[in-house]
Amino acid sequence: MNRCEKAVKNHEKGYNCAQAVACVFADKLGYSDDELFRLTEAFGGGMGGTQGVCGAVSAMVVVVGGINSYGLDKLPETNKKVSYGFARDLMEKFQNRIGTILCSDIKSKKLCSCDRCIEEAVKILEEFIGEE
Repeated sequence: MNRCEKAVKNHEKGYNCAQAVACVFADKLGYSDDELFRLTEAFGGGMGGTQGVCGAVSAMVVVVGGINSYGLDKLPETNKKVSYGFARDLMEKFQNRIGTILCSDIKSKKLCSCDRCIEEAVKILEEFIGEE
């Protein structure tokens, strides 16, 4: 089963969009599925159910930070500017493919299903890490 299929299956099992996306990249981040599930729980429903930034988009940002950050061991040196740039690029790709990054717009304008948002977020991350 590929990452997209696994992410959609996760969503069908009850994971929110952020959890569905983040958990399929556990192998790249060095976290367990359970840790990523818990860390991304409040990102569902457009961040805490507010219909803000789509959970799948939030998960992309979590994953890019997890992959790109130098971590605490390298403070005060950081890679924030590079991580911010990657996050903006990924968000822009999502917006170009879906039409917005906002959960409320995706749902009210019926742009696509949550499953499609999840699939696109996974595909964008796979492109980012060179798995496409």
